[in-house]
Amino acid sequence: MRINRYIALSTGIGRRAADKLIASGRIKINGKLAVMGMDVKPEDEVTLDNVPISPPAKTQTIMLNKPVGYVCSRDGQGSNTIYDLLPPDLRNLKPVGRLDKDSSGLLLLTNDGELANKLTHPSFEKEKVYEVVLDKPLTDSDLQKIKHGVTVETYVSRLRLQKLETDKHQVTNSYFLVTLTEGKNRQIRRTFSALKYDVKRLYRIQFGPYRLGRLKPSDFAIL
Repeated sequence: MRINRYIALSTGIGRRAADKLIASGRIKINGKLAVMGMDVKPEDEVTLDNVPISPPAKTQTIMLNKPVGYVCSRDGQGSNTIYDLLPPDLRNLKPVGRLDKDSSGLLLLTNDGELANKLTHPSFEKEKVYEVVLDKPLTDSDLQKIKHGVTVETYVSRLRLQKLETDKHQVTNSYFLVTLTEGKNRQIRRTFSALKYDVKRLYRIQFGPYRLGRLKPSDFAIL
């Protein structure tokens, strides 16, 4: 197995990040500095910062319907964490991307570094789809601004919007299906905030090929 793939599987990072670890001299094979392109044999010992690493016995991926009020970290600093919702044998898995505390819906967790990289690296352009409720109707002019791009801090954010029916089967300018491929930190909230709107509900229903379906809040499914 190539060394960068071995590192990716062992740590949950992508292959490019693994290459950087090799280039910086932090990876050793049997006590000697690793170089790009090396193969790792089953009997070899690989270390990161002199700490042994190895791929999991098997890769696991789950889909969690994250409720509002939970943070995507192990140390909630007083808040509930997503790991409170999982049995002990699944608490070693890492989130693929994140949802903030006030957001809910589809969250993937895995120990498969290659899968995580394919879902999150910008070059793969995986679509993420959300149901979004705003605090007030979106004007037609602001809708056009979002379609053409809104400047958020140092980048231009572009979202695809589709109007949705409310629970009362009414179509309003406050309830949208939002699709994006970029996935900047809190991008949807910051985009609407730049135009003076507050996102009251943000619920992810799809991430790449994975769909939430009928999975209930706080429940998980093994993929």
